[in-house]
Amino acid sequence: MKKSILLSLVVIFCVSALHAQSGIQFQHTAWNDILKEAAKENKLVFVDAYTTWCGPCKRMSKEVFTQNEVAKFYNKEFINYKIDMEKGEGPELASKYKVAQYPTLLFIDAAGNLVHRAAGYHDKAQLIELGNAALDPSQQLATQEKRFKDGDRDPAFLKEYTALRARSFDDSHLPVAEAYLKAQGNLNTDENRSFVFQYLGDIDSKMFKHFTKYRADYAQQFGANAVEQKVNTLVSDYIASKSTDEQLIGLKEVKTLYKKAYPSKAKKLFSAYKMTYYRSQGDRKGFAKSAIKHYKKYPSNDPEELNEIAWTFNTVISEKKYLKKALKLATQSAEIDPAFYNYDTIAALNAKIGDKTAAKAAAIKAIEFAKQEGFSPDGYAATTKLLESL
Repeated sequence: MKKSILLSLVVIFCVSALHAQSGIQFQHTAWNDILKEAAKENKLVFVDAYTTWCGPCKRMSKEVFTQNEVAKFYNKEFINYKIDMEKGEGPELASKYKVAQYPTLLFIDAAGNLVHRAAGYHDKAQLIELGNAALDPSQQLATQEKRFKDGDRDPAFLKEYTALRARSFDDSHLPVAEAYLKAQGNLNTDENRSFVFQYLGDIDSKMFKHFTKYRADYAQQFGANAVEQKVNTLVSDYIASKSTDEQLIGLKEVKTLYKKAYPSKAKKLFSAYKMTYYRSQGDRKGFAKSAIKHYKKYPSNDPEELNEIAWTFNTVISEKKYLKKALKLATQSAEIDPAFYNYDTIAALNAKIGDKTAAKAAAIKAIEFAKQEGFSPDGYAATTKLLESL
């Protein structure tokens, strides 16, 4: 019996150990120790640079790093290192290797030199392909970079190097893409437009100038919606890159940006942006003036938009002259769409202005609409409280 129990324990231990060894065997020791081991083993270091909040990082850890084929390959060929780039040595390594996207997958030699890299989620096949490229000197990013710096301008090489650089998601592909296009004759061909559309990532680039000049041709090839979305993404990324949590990008720069990106509607978009800018700065008067001016020059028939801006006035503005202007927007919204939210805003604005009679009438209407629209009493409790206070 004892022998049987002992044998069972041994089997359980072996199975547990087997499971413990499944997947890529990542180390978590000091970075210098990892480099020493890489030198001793004559291997590259594969670094999974991640953060705790990164969804694709978690997916790769769960879905890809645990696969047998991936684990067998990476455990054999590399020293594997996993590090949170926001803790311990992470920030220093993130700065050294210019890690800004997550996950970033780095391949480092024993001297600490970057040999190859990519960013973003990789499935099993992609990760194995990436590892093979890191092992092949002819495909390594460092090798390609040297060829480019040494002046190699062969179009086939530049096209391939652009694709390689683009996988880092750090815009380092842009100079290479520009060099490739410079080697082309006519840029306005289906093939070259496809190249531009795929790798365009900077509004200040020559590619964007070409994109803007031949926008109709791009729309015909890729569809107007796809082109519009491309521009919107570039603009959003640019504004985000130039802004901080405390400070939005300045008005002058946005004005120039909109002229480049939206020549036909730059004035309207810039007018709308000013509302967002002044509110983010805590400049309530600037917000009020810019909003009033915007809707006077560019009237809207969107009841949700009108109600939202009117409610914002109710939230952040106290001067009656501005609140009365907002009341007109709220009234217009209710005329277009007679509904609870619109009359609720009218009631709140009138109350803040001091017109109790109008506020009471609007509050009663708002509650009637709320009941018709199926709201529970909790859904219009604030309006009921306002009505009772009048």
